[in-house]
Amino acid sequence: MADSEARDTGVTLTPAPPAGPDGADSVLSRSHRGLSVGIVSVVLLIAFEAMAVGTAMPVAARELDGIPAYGFAFSAYFTTSLFGMVLAGQWADHRGPLGALTAGIGTFAAGLVLSGTAGVMWLFVLGRAVQGLGGGLVIVALYVVVGRAYPERLRPSIMAAFAASWVVPSVVGPLASGAVTEQLGWRWVFLGIPVLVVLPLGLALPQIRRRASGPVRREGAARPPGSAFGGRRIRLALAISLGAGLLQYAAQDLRWWSVLPAVAGAGLLVPAVLGLLPRGTYRAVRGLPSVVLLRGVAAGSFVAAESFVPLMLVTQRGLSPTLAGFSLAAGGATWALGSWVQARARVEPYRERLMTVGMLLVAAAITTLPGVLADSVPVWTVAVAWAFGCFGMGLVISSTSVLLLQLSAPEEAGTNSAALQISDGLTNALLLAAGGAAFAALGGGAAGHTATTTAGAASHPAAFVAVFLPMAGVALVGAWVTTRLRAR
Repeated sequence: MADSEARDTGVTLTPAPPAGPDGADSVLSRSHRGLSVGIVSVVLLIAFEAMAVGTAMPVAARELDGIPAYGFAFSAYFTTSLFGMVLAGQWADHRGPLGALTAGIGTFAAGLVLSGTAGVMWLFVLGRAVQGLGGGLVIVALYVVVGRAYPERLRPSIMAAFAASWVVPSVVGPLASGAVTEQLGWRWVFLGIPVLVVLPLGLALPQIRRRASGPVRREGAARPPGSAFGGRRIRLALAISLGAGLLQYAAQDLRWWSVLPAVAGAGLLVPAVLGLLPRGTYRAVRGLPSVVLLRGVAAGSFVAAESFVPLMLVTQRGLSPTLAGFSLAAGGATWALGSWVQARARVEPYRERLMTVGMLLVAAAITTLPGVLADSVPVWTVAVAWAFGCFGMGLVISSTSVLLLQLSAPEEAGTNSAALQISDGLTNALLLAAGGAAFAALGGGAAGHTATTTAGAASHPAAFVAVFLPMAGVALVGAWVTTRLRAR
């Protein structure tokens, strides 16, 4: 990033000092330590909440007589986070990431309090929607902070730190949440997090104000990028959120009249997505469009497959829910390891090749899953395969973030980061919906009623194959997209 491109109007961004001959400069060096600890702690707390809430949610829905609206507690978060991502991108590009980050954390905390104190299910769902808005603001603002406050050589390391922040929550989160839910009640899973955010904010905000606040403009620009947000992108953000919500509503209520909200949702969603993602994204145009596409393809195929793994192990192989969940636990560590590998300076010239290897590992891991439907295949095969798949995801996901910042001008980092997150979240939802439809079409819904039966009593293994093999194919498409990440 050229120094001239990092200048802003009224606020001087302090450049990171150059690395010494011994390479002592790092994300934990004196010049970056406070910022790094602060923003990584924010990610850690968000990760813990994400892992913990799944454990507390069933108890909350039951106590609030809200089982029929259970799915909306998840979809409400997703739909509002899409709007938050676009809003944060506009906010950060026009006024800097500081306001978007503080507003996002405050909104996220307010949503947790609203859900934790809800007396009826609709208030609980509303709290989840507020959380989603805050989460969308935070994740994009953090990307912009990384792009402004860290030199290019350190960005892979801070992205690896973000990935590592999910390791402990992925293992400890569900167990801690279960203990809190049983001993203190599910409400404290939501109410405890806001208090813990104070310390990370105290560390990070002064550093962000000094290093990454204010708008950015190119040298010679007549004026700042703008004093007001882009109205068109905000309208598109509202359309994408509403469209996604209508599609999810239709998918959760599969009756003939659900076609109407599905059509309306698609009518809103398609033009909004085309307007918010870089032109040529779905044609895999070389450069930034392919980076954004890869993020969605990788995350969507992986998450859609992973969502059905515990159900397969419980209904087809007779494992307890706890053991089924632990079969995926090692993935958090190998994901962090993959992120660490991509952060090494010596592998930078081979980044695209590593990403190709990563997507091939994801495809191979997903392809292995149907084999576990056979009783002769050891159940631990899933744990081994998924550990390799998560290693591949660690190589790919962190690298897409690094490449996005490399390919983005400073004044476009917020908009492009929002596009990356939209591709991630939206593809997750669409491929999950497609996988769920295929699963139900082959009678997979019956498996949901056999969770307490033995493996021999379970049925419809073909329903799982109908999910896993197409997702492996999507991952292979991702391997091809990795060959188009750099413009020739």
